[in-house]
Amino acid sequence: MLNTRTTSARSARRDAALWTVLAAATGYGFRDAGSASPALDLVLPLAVLAVAVPWSRRRPGAAVVLVNGLCVMGLADASTPGNAHVLSLAALSCLLGARVAEARRPLLVLAACAAVDLATCAVLRAQPVWWFYALTVLPAALLLPWLAGRHWRGRRQLVREGWRLARGLEERQHLVAERARLTERAEIAADMHDSLGHALSLVALRAGALELSPDLTDRDRADLADLRGTIADAVEQVRETVAVLQDPPGRDTGAGLPVNDTVEDLLSRAVASGVPVRWERRGASPPLSCLVERGLYRVVQEALTNATKHAPDCSISVRITHEPDRTRVSVVNAVPSAGGPAHAGAGPASGVGRGLIGLQERVTVLGGSLRTGSGSGGFHVTAVLPHRATTAARTGTPAPRPVTAPGRPAGIHGPASPSETARRPGWGMAPDPIRAMDPDTAPGEVLPESAERLASVRSDARRRSALAFVAPVVAAVFFVPSAVYLAWQLTTSVLPPARFDELTTGRPRTELAPLLPARAYPYPSGHARSAPRPPGARCEFYRSGRDLLGEVDLYRLCWSGDTLLTKDTVPAGRP
Repeated sequence: MLNTRTTSARSARRDAALWTVLAAATGYGFRDAGSASPALDLVLPLAVLAVAVPWSRRRPGAAVVLVNGLCVMGLADASTPGNAHVLSLAALSCLLGARVAEARRPLLVLAACAAVDLATCAVLRAQPVWWFYALTVLPAALLLPWLAGRHWRGRRQLVREGWRLARGLEERQHLVAERARLTERAEIAADMHDSLGHALSLVALRAGALELSPDLTDRDRADLADLRGTIADAVEQVRETVAVLQDPPGRDTGAGLPVNDTVEDLLSRAVASGVPVRWERRGASPPLSCLVERGLYRVVQEALTNATKHAPDCSISVRITHEPDRTRVSVVNAVPSAGGPAHAGAGPASGVGRGLIGLQERVTVLGGSLRTGSGSGGFHVTAVLPHRATTAARTGTPAPRPVTAPGRPAGIHGPASPSETARRPGWGMAPDPIRAMDPDTAPGEVLPESAERLASVRSDARRRSALAFVAPVVAAVFFVPSAVYLAWQLTTSVLPPARFDELTTGRPRTELAPLLPARAYPYPSGHARSAPRPPGARCEFYRSGRDLLGEVDLYRLCWSGDTLLTKDTVPAGRP
């Protein structure tokens, strides 16, 4: 509410300032004209402006029509069509262009005002100077400021859209940073599940084995049972924490903390912990990339963790086969006896086997394949990994890959930038608008909504700018020839008062020709034509001054044949 009141007060102050400027121009014009009607020429225009200026915010078209009515009053003036209201008309026409986005209705308003001006000249049978004023000055005061206002509006809109786009980009950067934090949380969750869960499972298994030792007392066995239960609870808490921190499917599970242990170290620790595991490696061990090496480690670790949890008393067989271009890992644990705990395959079905789901994602990201399920001999976990991680074989929603983001030093990796992720099929984030509007943008890249909006605003601004420059040129080409011709007619039909005094009646035209202008004034007023003249005389009219907009006295010379019969002066005002 306070913001609305502040905006209203600011608008009222601006309207008052505008009215003050226009009222000062009106007062100056009234003083310069020396009008004898203050109520009609001063009070009424000030009242009209007091209504039109506030209306220019809600009904700018109506405000232009009101001020154009003041200009029509000038066309009805017998002395001159020009008045100070043209400035007010230009100001409100500029506000019409700045405050109305569309062009159709404002153009209709301007055309209606121009039609009213011309109709007024036709009804009053105005002089050519009035027609010239109505065809040039008033349309220019209507059209050109309107074009300037539209250009101003386009520039302001372009600036607003630019700042809005900047805010959107800033918000996007915050979202990218938030996504990086969530990805880091997911990596921590994966490491907790893979490393800590595996270690706790082995500790629980050794505690269970020690519980069966014949050298322990009953109290020791009770303590070991409590210890094993506590470890089991800790494993479940770790799994619940992983469920909270787990990122949705599609994240890159191949990145994270480095693995220092080898598969041999992992299997040796499992054997030392009492896990009945047998393993063998076939084929020459090829040089594997660090991602594939870690994927291989995680496959064996997850399979051993599930086996020790769901089938602790059953044997486990691990086989690693190196082929020319890929490595196959097979982990098989025997099915527990009847009445024993569920085998490892029950994990995913019961919703607890998030490790196998994450393992599936990890292997898929590396370009390999993973199969799990019951078969002959027990529960099978089989993974096939390439010796070098590939991206062509990835399926599903692609995950962000390490890229160097704009403005980020080389070598510091993080989530992909919006422009990078937009070029990946299936990724939902739009490209960077600044890059999308760059001339070097790839031809197949789709512009986002913000870039299309900003490009549209830029196009409108350029079109308005071009129109603002072209319209005066077109108007000049249309009006300048007629204006020049009319000015030539008016200036070449001027008879100076000194030469008029030298003219003597009764003298022939040949003697008076050096004193006469090149041509007579072709547009005398009606009351000048209707003035009494000698019978049979032919009268010519000449202007007494070079004022192009103001009406001046006319000199009338009446000829009888080639002899000057009479000369008189026709006042400028109507009798």
